[in-house]
Amino acid sequence: MELGERDPVTGRHTTGHEWNGIEELETPVPRVVLFFLAATTLFAIGYWILMPAWPLGVSYTKGLLGFDQREVVTRQVRDAAFARAAWTDRIARASFEEIAADPTLMRHVREAGRTLFADNCAVCHGVKGTGGPGFPNLAAGAWLWGGDPATIAETIRIGINSTHEGTRVSQMMAFGRDGVLTGQQVLNVGAYVRSLSGQSLSEAERGRLAAGKEVFAANCVVCHGDNGKGKHDVGAPDLTDQFWIYGGDVQSVHTTIYGGRQGYMPHWQDRLSPVETKLLTLYVLTLGDRQ
Repeated sequence: MELGERDPVTGRHTTGHEWNGIEELETPVPRVVLFFLAATTLFAIGYWILMPAWPLGVSYTKGLLGFDQREVVTRQVRDAAFARAAWTDRIARASFEEIAADPTLMRHVREAGRTLFADNCAVCHGVKGTGGPGFPNLAAGAWLWGGDPATIAETIRIGINSTHEGTRVSQMMAFGRDGVLTGQQVLNVGAYVRSLSGQSLSEAERGRLAAGKEVFAANCVVCHGDNGKGKHDVGAPDLTDQFWIYGGDVQSVHTTIYGGRQGYMPHWQDRLSPVETKLLTLYVLTLGDRQ
């Protein structure tokens, strides 16, 4: 390219290009840029030669070093499984009581169980297991089917109202919608149910307690018991504590009695191994320690 005149300020030639009175200087590419360009080019060529790089249809260039990332990952997974087997085998053989009494195994339970819980349970029960509307609080110790390790493990395995052939089955009738109770009876028993947990009642609710107790005795004790503390054999919740799956306010209790409830928990037998089920069971039992 033919150079233009020399710029009087910088002393460099101009390129001859001019726009609106501004002339372009002939500025060479900085040497540092050329250095890094050369260095990266040499690195790329070296990598192509030494490492797997170019696809060849059904295969690829192997490289002089013969490095295979798939083999590395496979070896790492194998080593991790071997290291994990050292304590998972102990957990598989030990009873729940023996594991709970072993601080080393319980450390693994908390670490591995946290991951299992986050991957499989937290979407419904929350990261801390405290539940939410429609999902039980697992940290409260208010168990529908029983809170001993074997019972919890079985619940995880077969689910509740799930597609498993041995699933636990539980349903509360729609007493109002199906005409079992009149509208007034629903109001009466709702007030009585709220009184069982010591909630503050309005004057109108207090006036319904006697009639509500009669409705409760005739319709609810078969599942919730004479004292309202529930029955594990049918998955009926304790109505005397402060833990409500669907809410304990006037409207929520009325909706529950009127329209019924049927919770759902999938079965995990097809997804979790027996060891993972045992880990998850023991981890769930530690959730109450954080409250």
